[in-house]
Formats: sequence, C-alpha cells, structure tokens
Amino acid sequence: MKSSLFPTGILALSCLTVTARTVPTKDTVIVLESASVTAFKVPLRPDQSPYKITTVDNKTIRTSSSANNAYLLRDAGNVFVQQSQLGGGSPVIRGFEASRILLVVDGVRMNNAIYRTGHLQNIITVDKNVIDNIQIIHGANSTLYGTDALGGIIDIQTENPLQAVKTGSPFKASLGTQYNAAFNSINSYAKFNYGNQKLAGLTIVSFNKLGDLIQGSQYKNAETENWKRTQYIERVNNEDVIRDNSNHNKQIYSAYNQFDLLQKLAWKQNVTTTHSLNFQYSTTNDIPRYDRLTDRRNGQLRWAEWYYGPQKRLLGIYKFEKDLSGFFNKFTANLNYQHIEESRFQRPFQNVKRQSRIEALNIYGYNVDLVKHINYNHKFQVGTDGQLNFLNSTAYYQNIETGERDYNLDSRYPDGDNRMYYFGVYGQYFHTNKQDKLNVHAGLRANYSTLYSQFINTSILNLPFNEARQNNLTYSGNLGATYKLHKAHFVTGSVSTAFRVPNIDDLAKVFESAGGVQLVVPNPDLRPEQAINFDLGYRFIANKKFRLELNGFYTLFRNAIVLDKFTLNGQDSVTYAGEMTPVVANQNKAKAFIYGLNADVQYRIINSLTLSGSLTYTYGRYKEDKLVPLDHIPPFYGMIAASYDWKTFTFRSNVHFNGAKKLKDYNPFGEDNLTYATKDGMPGWYTWNLYVSKTFREQLDLIVGVENILDQNYRVFASGISAPGRNFIVKLNIRL
Repeated sequence: MKSSLFPTGILALSCLTVTARTVPTKDTVIVLESASVTAFKVPLRPDQSPYKITTVDNKTIRTSSSANNAYLLRDAGNVFVQQSQLGGGSPVIRGFEASRILLVVDGVRMNNAIYRTGHLQNIITVDKNVIDNIQIIHGANSTLYGTDALGGIIDIQTENPLQAVKTGSPFKASLGTQYNAAFNSINSYAKFNYGNQKLAGLTIVSFNKLGDLIQGSQYKNAETENWKRTQYIERVNNEDVIRDNSNHNKQIYSAYNQFDLLQKLAWKQNVTTTHSLNFQYSTTNDIPRYDRLTDRRNGQLRWAEWYYGPQKRLLGIYKFEKDLSGFFNKFTANLNYQHIEESRFQRPFQNVKRQSRIEALNIYGYNVDLVKHINYNHKFQVGTDGQLNFLNSTAYYQNIETGERDYNLDSRYPDGDNRMYYFGVYGQYFHTNKQDKLNVHAGLRANYSTLYSQFINTSILNLPFNEARQNNLTYSGNLGATYKLHKAHFVTGSVSTAFRVPNIDDLAKVFESAGGVQLVVPNPDLRPEQAINFDLGYRFIANKKFRLELNGFYTLFRNAIVLDKFTLNGQDSVTYAGEMTPVVANQNKAKAFIYGLNADVQYRIINSLTLSGSLTYTYGRYKEDKLVPLDHIPPFYGMIAASYDWKTFTFRSNVHFNGAKKLKDYNPFGEDNLTYATKDGMPGWYTWNLYVSKTFREQLDLIVGVENILDQNYRVFASGISAPGRNFIVKLNIRL
C-alpha cells in the first residue's frame, strides 16, 4: 500500500510541541523553565489529588525490560492489558477498555473516530524509548479531555530537550539496546540533544524487532495444551500448505517490527514566551493477528492470512506558552494534526482472493487554556478544545496470483463521506488551605459533537438506510476532596461523571466477530454512554517509610453500549462470506454497574530494602431479564515486589498474578473471547521474575534478568495469544 507520508510529513512539520522539564543537571545544562504538564493540566502534587493516580516515572521506564509499551503498562501493576497478537495491547482500567478509556500523548487526544469498544493495539504506537513518564488517572473523568474517559485517562509525556543557561553549545547523547530471549527481540535506540541559551532540540530514533513469541512449556492442564501451535499455513509454489510445527511452543506468525522517530524543538523567545514544536512518527511492518490465524473451522485452520497492514501514526504539534500580567497568569495554546493509517488483510485457506480493508484518518485539533493563580490556596483554569476527524474507508478483493482487484467487498466503515467533530469548553478549580489539611478539586464541561457517515454501496447487506448522522450535546463534572485526619492519615472522596458519544466505529461498522461466530451490523439509533463514578479512599503515609492506599469505587453505567442479538431486515441471521451467520449489533443497555477495590502498599524496611504490592478487584453487570456479565471485566490481579540496593547494584524480584475467570463471568456476546480460553474460562496464573541492575559512574546502566522463571504457560484474560515463557533479558544504556 502506497503511503502519502512525504506530503503529510511536510504538513505536520508546519504545525509541530514540547514543554521542557525543570530538572537541573550538575553541569551547565538545565531545562527551559515552564509549568510541568500533568494529567490535570496544572501542577498538582499526587497527595493533593482526590483520585487514584498511578505514575510510571522516568527511572522505571529507563530500566524497564518490557518488550513494548503494552508490557510496560502491564508491569506497572495497576493496569490490566489484553492482547490478541504480539504487536498490540489493550489497556483496561476499572473494567473499561479501548474507546472507553482515553489515551493522551503530550496533551493531545489519541482516541479518534474509529477507536473501537473491542480491543485496541494503538498503545504500542508510542514507543517506550521516547516516553518520559506516564500518569494514569483511574475512574470516570471527562472534564478536561471530553468524550471517552469512562474508565480513566492514560496521560503519556514524551521526553523534552535540555537548554543551556551559560554560553556554549552543549551536546548530549545516549544509546541503548535490549535483548529478550522469549521474544527473540532486539530493541535499540539513539537519543541526541542540542541546546544553547535560546534553542534546544531533541531527536530520538528507535527500532524494535520482535520474533515469534515462545510461550511457556509448563501447561496447567490438558485444556491449556490446546494453546500449542501444532500447525501453521505456508504458501509454497502458489499453494497453501499446512505445516506441522516442530516447536509447539513457538507461536509462529506473531513476529513484527516497529520504527519510531521523535523530533522536538523548543525556542525561548524571552523570559515570558516559549514556542515549541513536536513531531512524532511511528510505523510497523505487517502485524499478524495471531488469534485469528489459530482459528479452525471443521477442525482445519481457517485463515491462510490475517494481518494488520503497517500501523502508521504521525503527530505534529505547535505549542505556544506565555506568562501574563493581567487577570490570568498563564496562556497556553496548541494546534495539532494527526494522520493515522490502519488496514486489515485476510484470506481463507486455499482461496486466492485476499480481502483488503484500509482506513485513513486525518485529524485536526486545537486546545486553549488560561490559568489564574490567585495565591497558594486558590487557582482555577478555563479552556476550550476541539477535534475534527475525517475518515476514508475502502475495501477490495485482490487475487494474489494475478493482482486483479474486485471492489465488490463491504468496507469496514461506510464507503462514502465520514466525518466526526468534537468541541468543548471546560473549567476547573483547586483549593488548598494554609495547613494543607483540605484540598478540593471541582470541574465542569460542556461538549458538542456531530457525526455523519454515508453508505454508497448498500447492496451487499441490503441495509435499510444509506446514511447515519448524530448531534450530541453532553455535560460532565467532578467534585473531589482530600482531608488530612492526622499527619499520616488521609481520606479522599470524589463524585465524577464521564460520557462517550458513539463514534463511527460504534455506529456504522460491519465486521465478522469472534472467529466467524457472529456478524456485527450498524445500529444508527445509539445514544451516548454515561458514567457516574463514586470514589472513597484512605491513605496512610508514615515518614516516607510506609505507605498504604485503599480505593473503593462504584460506577453507574447508563446507556451502556454492549454487543447483543439484533435483526437486519427482520432476520436474526444472514448469509455472510458464504456462511449463515447470527446478527448482532451495538445497543444501549440502560442499567449497568461496576464496582471494585484497589490496594497499594509500600514498606521501606531499611534504606536499602523495599517491599511493595498491589491488588485490584472489579465486578460488573448489566441488567436485562437478569444480571448479565459486562465484557472487559478482568479477574482480580496484582503484584508483589521487593527491591534491594547494595552499593551500585539493585536487585529486584516480583510476582505477577491473575485469578481465574470462570465461564459464568464471561459476557455471552461481547469481547471476552472465550473461544481462545478453555471451555471453563481462563485459568488463574502467576509468574516469578528476577532482575539485577548496575550503574557504572552514572554513564552506563546494565540490566540482566529472567522473567517467568518457572516457565508457566498462561494467557491473560480475553487474550488470543499465550504470554511469554521463560525470558532471559540483557539491557544496556550508555550516556555520552
């Protein structure tokens, strides 16, 4: 597939962001001074927040042995991640996944008009080597960023350039590489920073090559042995041939490659004004959809090909910041542009016609914020934002022998004009009393969205309509507080709301789900989803040695969109791809609820020895004739960890674990993927991991480790690919 990368890149370079960090070094290099950007858009200490926040800091990222960003989030301990293939990962927060959580990178929404409610792989398009930190807000909160933040916000901040304060032209560089045996992977990066008194630039280039993933050899029972990769299909002399796999634990057709580029520039015009540019580009090769490549029909492998085409993400941002002397203290604005390309290719066994479905998105956005600091005790912010989505969806059959194309194939999304716009205004207020005993956070938002999709070819499925359109005016708000009972005891509480307006994927897509079990068809009568979340928490912090945090939540989920039985032209089954297939569609289920508990503890026994742990439990149901399990609800999961420092060595060990997901807790029509589990559900599992790291004169980091020491074979709930088996790791970072 040809790419319009060159003209797109030229356009992006004309509207490019970055905010420099305020972290001095021991020489003449510091960062441009500016307010650090957080998930709340204004500086806020974590202990002042009434909401549960998980932070993955720069040191954790730098020393992480994770194969990609999906594994990095999973290793954080408080985020559940589903996988359908190695080249992907779909974060789950409080039982919400995909388009029901909001991904933000450098202040710009990643969520777009075709983010689906199923499982997403988009998180990997931000490579871990370009990330400075990640902040995760748990719970409904649409006030600042608008639609989609039903379960929470994953706010990703990429690295920023360093600026010199004295005369000179400092240049800094770092290099790194990592090998993971179970992935047969090499991940390498190079970072270059240049800065003088006015101008600073940062370039990061990263390449990740992952081979076919090796799963564990210790199977829990005979049912899990069905996860062995015993056969695969190969094209030989223009024929599809079924091959026997000599290594049943090698998950053939899971490998992929990824390339990432980050380029930032920051110009300090004067002491009050800063301009910044940010260009990001990520692309992959074809990513095999491993779960579908293991599907069988009548006992035989069904798909000779099923893969995502190169997943391309281009982002450009121009950001302007200015300190003001009038009523407001600070003005910030950005213009941003994104170009997204996604594609799906599938071909049945011994069929020369490959189905090709290609999506191209152009997204334009803006954000304007004004901040007023009255004094230490009071500050408030007002802002407005918007995003314009334009989608082109095409589809065709291609004969792999002759190259001939036949366009009589239904596209994933409507084949005509597709556009979706968001506009919002919002405000938030922070109050802290002089003794820092009470902290209050409140916010309000009004949001307007419009959607239009046009179906040109309606003959394939005999659709009873040729367009879908919606206009939605939605509101959200939040009110929360932290109160210091004693110098070591805090209670937190909040009420927050969130909404998700139906996007093009919800409203108008057509696709085959769950290995051919059902056909998803459009439902133009969908309404926005709404969530009302209640949080209550307790924190105990004792002299930086012991920290305990407990958070309980209850979420009312109104107009929840779930996949359920449906009819098309009065029929509950239709002929699709030559098979009689049951019809399902996204529908609003009026009453649903989710509740759960999260616990985090950290205890520094002595200065060099720290123990920590986390545990998360979630329960969700929607009401029909009876209570039915919501999909995307993970089993209870958590982590126990220990860290010991000795001279320049750090020894770390942890145990990650998941409980079992029983059959009775699976959603019967949604995205829980029982077909890739066992007949009784997904068994529980645990892994034991060990790492040793050493720093040499602050210039070299060496990390070695072994994960899944017991070589357990397991799958994460709802995943269609088995997790890595015993994994030996070597990682090296060099700072020049």
